[in-house]
Amino acid sequence: MSIVARRRLSPEASRDTALQAARELLIEAGPQAVTLKAVATRIGRTHANLLHHFGSASGLQKALAGSMAEAITAKIGQAALRARAGEQEPREVVDLTFDAFDTEGAGALASWMILTGNEDALDPILEAIHRLVDELADVARPGKPIHADTLHLVLLALGDALLGGSMTRALGLPRDMARRLALETLVRSQG
Repeated sequence: MSIVARRRLSPEASRDTALQAARELLIEAGPQAVTLKAVATRIGRTHANLLHHFGSASGLQKALAGSMAEAITAKIGQAALRARAGEQEPREVVDLTFDAFDTEGAGALASWMILTGNEDALDPILEAIHRLVDELADVARPGKPIHADTLHLVLLALGDALLGGSMTRALGLPRDMARRLALETLVRSQG
């Protein structure tokens, strides 16, 4: 299945199209499927074309991580601000974070990059989270532990994406137990 017919795209459009295809492959088949060849095939381009844009498979993964991190943190940031303003429940922040690591593939991608020795590709994710926390800290009530809350939420979401289903089954707990725990902590720290 090709995303685009063979036509001339600007360098930015070509890169964006490749990143969209990489994200689809990540969600459909996991991080090991995000290769230059697979993305090139999906978008009807050549392997050399993608090498030009990303330099390597690890460059593609780093660009994908950055693209995903920017989109996800923007969405979570908006939800956090709405929750702080009392316009919605904090559960949306928890759900967006957990979904980003689980169904949107960020947990699998981060784990894959660590296991394959491509840890510097995590930098865009960490930088995006850090920027979000700094932005939210600027509007936080004094004395509220946003950095600690963020660490707790991200680690719970990542762990849940990787082992949550197996662990909750093994322990006889509801599948959403990690989300519940994250929400309890978030609500308690904001109270």
